[in-house]
Amino acid sequence: MELRDYQTEARNAVFGEWEKGVQKTLLVLPTGCGKTIVFAKVAEECVRRGERVLILAHRGELLEQASDKIAKATGLKCAVEKAEETCMGSWYRITVGSVQTMMRETRLSRFAEGYFDTIIIDEAHHCLSESYQKVLEHFPGAHVLGVTATPDRGDMRNLGQYFESLAYEYTLPKAIRSGYLVPIRALTLPLKLDMTGVGVQAGDFRAADIGTALDPYLDRIAAEMRKYCMERKTVVFLPLVKTSQKFCQILNDSGFKAAEVNGGSADRAGILEGFEKGKYNVLCNSMLLTEGWDCPDVDCVIVLRPTKVRSLYSQMVGRGTRLAPGKDSLLVLDFLWHTERHELCHPASLICQDEEVARKMTENISAAGCPVDIEEAEKTASADVVAQREEALAKQLAEMRMRRKKLVDPLQFEMSIQAEDLSGYVPVFGWEMGPPTDRQKKTLEKLGILPDVIDNAGKAAKLLDRLDRRRAENLTTPKQIRFLEGRGFRHVGTWDFDSAKNLIDRIAANGWRTPAGISPQEYRPDTGQAAV
Repeated sequence: MELRDYQTEARNAVFGEWEKGVQKTLLVLPTGCGKTIVFAKVAEECVRRGERVLILAHRGELLEQASDKIAKATGLKCAVEKAEETCMGSWYRITVGSVQTMMRETRLSRFAEGYFDTIIIDEAHHCLSESYQKVLEHFPGAHVLGVTATPDRGDMRNLGQYFESLAYEYTLPKAIRSGYLVPIRALTLPLKLDMTGVGVQAGDFRAADIGTALDPYLDRIAAEMRKYCMERKTVVFLPLVKTSQKFCQILNDSGFKAAEVNGGSADRAGILEGFEKGKYNVLCNSMLLTEGWDCPDVDCVIVLRPTKVRSLYSQMVGRGTRLAPGKDSLLVLDFLWHTERHELCHPASLICQDEEVARKMTENISAAGCPVDIEEAEKTASADVVAQREEALAKQLAEMRMRRKKLVDPLQFEMSIQAEDLSGYVPVFGWEMGPPTDRQKKTLEKLGILPDVIDNAGKAAKLLDRLDRRRAENLTTPKQIRFLEGRGFRHVGTWDFDSAKNLIDRIAANGWRTPAGISPQEYRPDTGQAAV
């Protein structure tokens, strides 16, 4: 099987991390981008090197998928470690194992600590649980690869407690732009669902409370769906089985061909097959279909199970991102959940690294009143936030001008060079979260950056790295940025060093006054604007 470019890069990056001494590394690919194929190829290479590989998952469907994909992608067969089945005595070098089975002491004690050379964890956001950790600790010398569709570093902050590095990340926007996933259009429906009485359990909203809060709105949600979903193939995620069953009946009474599926459904396979073949156009479920199920022609997803967990939200929406004939986009219906908490996931959570941009994007989508492409919405929200930050920065600079006479505020520097990766940076791994070292602060100040407001070593390291790269690329220095932007010139960080130097020399030669004929607000070095 021929890998896509990003899949080849991902596989090579994983081995690159292991070869430089990193034992536990992460791979992040959006749902629908072939993460199983990538780790199948990783497993194949490990076998070629004479290693034994264990693939761990928490659900039987994921194990079956992994085994099937490995066979199709590599031709290699897998042994199974689940229930009565075991890999002991098998010729196969790859084992797929259920964590519920592997964690049992009677099962785990059969294996020497060096039995597996490599462990691959599917849906790695589950791996911090006690059951996974018990298995991982039994094989202390194994290389570990965690694979997840977690969309941003907010969730990965927790994974950083175990994993030592991020080997490779392929983002949802890249996948959409490259044509590997369909564009996503988000629509906020004007229903204000009251969530103020919903409690929190294990870090997320309590499902039973959500079900109670949701019940009074089900008829109105069905009425809204009639406007947008009658001609679409829709999956609805709900908090409880009884809520899912009730909503399914309401949809059928409203003219939909709806079916409901749950863990206790007697004919689950038949229902899913009927949906795939068009017998039903809406499928309701109580969080059953978040992992291990694919139906590429799903073109509408409705999340009626509000969550604070981005990886869970991404999994739900990911049921509709795959390509299919005749499918041009995925419609995601969002709701005005009324809650005092601000960490609720929305379509913006799929694409935004910056929380401020995500909030603005959610606000803009809500005000639009029609489906909005989330990439376009993110660009608009980013521009809005930049404008707001520039306004706030202008006030801040006015108040602190005297103290910052000789140094550039990091935020001003980041905005001037238009570095969203710096302004939206969130530390992930342990060393990044510590305070900047004295050496980092001294070097930043020497290079013209005010270090006082940088609160972690990761951000300091990124700034220093960016300054080194800019020096190598002959771009403006922080001191040039400070001087020229202090005179009203804009985005000096995007200029080259020589253009800034020449302009400063002209200003100096003119008695430190801006030459006549130059408007700082309009001046661009590539326009060839000259003094009169």
